[in-house]
Amino acid sequence: MLLKMAVIYCVARMFALDNREAVGRAVLMAQGGEFAFVLYAAATAAGILDARANAILTTAVIVSMILTPFLIMLYDAVMPKWAPSPGRTAAPADLRANVLLIGFGRFGQIVSQPLLENGYSLSIIETSTQAIFDLEPLGFKVHYGDGARLDILHAAGAPEARMIVVAIDDRQACLTIVEIAKAEFPHIPVLARAFDREHAIELIRADVDWQVRETVESALSLASKALELLEPDALVRAQVMDTVRRRDAERLAIQVTEGLYAAPGLVRNNAPVRPD
Repeated sequence: MLLKMAVIYCVARMFALDNREAVGRAVLMAQGGEFAFVLYAAATAAGILDARANAILTTAVIVSMILTPFLIMLYDAVMPKWAPSPGRTAAPADLRANVLLIGFGRFGQIVSQPLLENGYSLSIIETSTQAIFDLEPLGFKVHYGDGARLDILHAAGAPEARMIVVAIDDRQACLTIVEIAKAEFPHIPVLARAFDREHAIELIRADVDWQVRETVESALSLASKALELLEPDALVRAQVMDTVRRRDAERLAIQVTEGLYAAPGLVRNNAPVRPD
């Protein structure tokens, strides 16, 4: 295990991993693998190993597996905690912009484009360092920060922003951010990305100013295109889509007060229609 750790550490450092990550890789990969049992059995059957050697080597692999969780615990206790590199993942400090955008994944990036196209300035914070690195070549300045922390919201310019947009995909963190923002900055509109209908209800109860389920508009766009290919009358298509949107909004309003399974009559289903 010590020999494996030394080799893995050296290889990791050769590929530009920092000391903490190189040690972590070495600790995780130092144990023997289950395939060793197959190899030892085959070697014993072929007469390369005797039964005693097979037992010793098998025991060594098992012991290495038992030791690995304890090595990980030791690693977590001894090694310094990870912190973002100040060069490429700067924390927000005294930011000022029209809109504070929290979360800059596939959803947040699309949200940013109409706002930037219309000339509004954006402060963007994100917790994924990989996303921050990947967006650098496109010219985005994304700051590392957790929007669920009030100090980060202040540093990112929330008190002076005209709007806060929460575009993260973590439903609980999104709800927490909305609750903090509405409590601390009640005069600032907060718009949020909802994971699903249940999450949308939770956000509405938290007084979010506007929410949208992350798949609803794309799903309705696809349904609209399907109707276009099936239904030649454009007026009928428009009326159908308007009806669907209105019914969905009515159902959501009822569910906010009566629960997720309220108003089932507002949902169209494919059950066979039986005569009374």
